[in-house]
Amino acid sequence: MTMVLIVDDVRAMAEQYAYDLERLGGYETAVATGGAAALEMLARESIDCMILDLEMPGVDGFEVLRTLQQRGVDLPVIVYTGTGNYDRCIQAIRLGASNFIDKAEPMERVVQEVENALERHRLTREVASLKRYLPDDSALLGASPAMQELKSAIARVAPIPSPVLIIGESGSGKELVARDVHRLSAGAKEPFIAINSAALPENLVESELFGHERGAFTGAATLRKGAFEVAGRGTLFLDEIGELPLPAQAKLLRVLEERQVTRVGGSRPIPVPARVVAATNRNLDEEVDAGRFRRDLYFRLNVHVLRVPPLRDRLSDLPELTEHLVAATCARFGVRRKMLSAEVLELLTAYDWRKNNVRELRNIVERMVIAADGDVIAAAHVPSEIRSARSADGAAASPVSSASKARTFLELKAEAERQILVLALERNDWHITRTAQELGLADHSSLLKIMRRHNILRSS
Repeated sequence: MTMVLIVDDVRAMAEQYAYDLERLGGYETAVATGGAAALEMLARESIDCMILDLEMPGVDGFEVLRTLQQRGVDLPVIVYTGTGNYDRCIQAIRLGASNFIDKAEPMERVVQEVENALERHRLTREVASLKRYLPDDSALLGASPAMQELKSAIARVAPIPSPVLIIGESGSGKELVARDVHRLSAGAKEPFIAINSAALPENLVESELFGHERGAFTGAATLRKGAFEVAGRGTLFLDEIGELPLPAQAKLLRVLEERQVTRVGGSRPIPVPARVVAATNRNLDEEVDAGRFRRDLYFRLNVHVLRVPPLRDRLSDLPELTEHLVAATCARFGVRRKMLSAEVLELLTAYDWRKNNVRELRNIVERMVIAADGDVIAAAHVPSEIRSARSADGAAASPVSSASKARTFLELKAEAERQILVLALERNDWHITRTAQELGLADHSSLLKIMRRHNILRSS
């Protein structure tokens, strides 16, 4: 439940606000009768919003705001005043307050201001998260058979609140799949919290996931919510779950089973309704057999499994992916959009992309954009390792030569046919009649019929 702290040196005023916020807004509340007491409470309690009086003896509201900035505390603060001096309220806004109200305002408006502040705070965090996400949104582009199957699986799994395990190679877009699961879930408006398990220091794993109380260990100067609490009713994405240490795996299993956490140094269990989506590029069956991953946790996580295809299994998507990345890179660099020659696309399609999948393609595109002085990216601008890979293999790779052995004959055939069509269209600048003639088809309507079957459209 949302906790609101009311800070006012007049206790009767603070307690009346607390009572009305509980009655009208359904919030939990706490009261502090001065700035120093408020800062002390913030260090040991989990506060979601604060209503702060500016005019207090000792540590006033301005000093509280400055201290919050210095400590890096991310908290919506509504200041209120009974003096009618709105210039001082504007000064508080400059120090980080979300908004201001008059103490004479009806409580219904105060409740609305609290709701607005909480929603703005949620949206700000979501935008910050999306800024990191949007540059990578290309990884789920494409209408190849492999991607259509993945998108269909995401749509089936997303509404179900059970855990999801995403399996895929490095750079294939596992986090984007997790975000799509979140976007299509019932908790889409709730937070999406991403944690890279491999990047967590072993001694801080529990603190990051479950939170800690003030003084729980050296350096724990304030209370800190863990990722489970912050995710609320949204989604907690645990990337590289195979890297999680065994002791943390045991505690994660317990949280998944009991749906509650206990902060490090604490004793009070806290309900955590967040959905867990995990991802790995490891073979967890092998990790379990080797004793590096708990079998019970593995079975708890893989209720629903989504497999992200590597780029080499969906090469017919590569022209669309590359053109999207070229446009995005040119926009990011502030240069005029460059065009791709058909030779470039054939070179890229002949490459294996085993190192880092779409992430590697993104890096290659950036290098090509920088290398091309004119408006066209030509074969000469393709990095030498891509060109030499084709030289070593001779002609362009067979559309099915690099595909996963686990795929069926029909899947391989559909992807190969789609790849042949897309590359032929690119060579002929998407001129339907010329492409049909090159492929030996009866007429352009025959080609259009096949294009519709494979959902092939020219990317804008």
